Amino acid sequence: MKRFQDKVVLVTGGSRNTGLDIVEKFYREGATVYMCGSSEDSTTKGAAILAERGCTGVHSIPCNVADLEQVKHLFDVIEKEAGRLDILVNNAAHQGIGKPFVEMAPEYVMEVLGVNVRGGFQVTQQAVNRFFLKQSDRGVVVFLSSNTAQRAIRNRTAYCASKGAINSMVRSLALDLAPLGIRVNACAPGYIYTERWDALSEEVKTRRRMNCPLRKEASGKDIANVVAFLASSESSNMTGEIVTCDAGCSCQHMPEDVDF
Repeated sequence: MKRFQDKVVLVTGGSRNTGLDIVEKFYREGATVYMCGSSEDSTTKGAAILAERGCTGVHSIPCNVADLEQVKHLFDVIEKEAGRLDILVNNAAHQGIGKPFVEMAPEYVMEVLGVNVRGGFQVTQQAVNRFFLKQSDRGVVVFLSSNTAQRAIRNRTAYCASKGAINSMVRSLALDLAPLGIRVNACAPGYIYTERWDALSEEVKTRRRMNCPLRKEASGKDIANVVAFLASSESSNMTGEIVTCDAGCSCQHMPEDVDF
């Protein structure tokens, strides 16, 4: 029997990059999968890519997770069609790219936090109140964090702050929900090969990989494997954990070529 047979899974931000691999992982392991992109266009494109991969039964619904009314509509559809939810993966993210701190408007900070923190909060609250607390099998939540929550990167203040907030929220939710039988954990990636890497020169890619003790960035499938583990019964005694998957970047002080 497949690991997620008869389970209903929601993956936010499932229409691009790592989200697609997470959706595919659960689909191939037997789950009924719902995914959302932030717009009609991105959701449609993601559904087409999944169909090309043979994931033809995925339910695709546009939803900007920062918008509570859109979130409520998303859960209305799941409730009407599936009648339950077993696993929530909070993958949707605003990358917060291209805004140095000295030029960053407070409104932009709130835009990033709106997706990454408020979005994750209100999607989780809907999942818990509308499904998990009403089911004997209470449900599991997995957030996508980042190793930048612990080790900041330049010109990404809003993004790093949001991922630090996610780590704190995961621990707080874990404490609040554990007595109710609901587990909450997170996967914290480092470099992941996404479509943004396609615009980089080979020299830049090689230098980035020098930052990784394992000399390679994660694939979307690497991250999907960690997420699936945290969502499965194999991690049934884990909650409030932030599991790092970053090729060893977080265990070093500096890359070896500058560590003198």
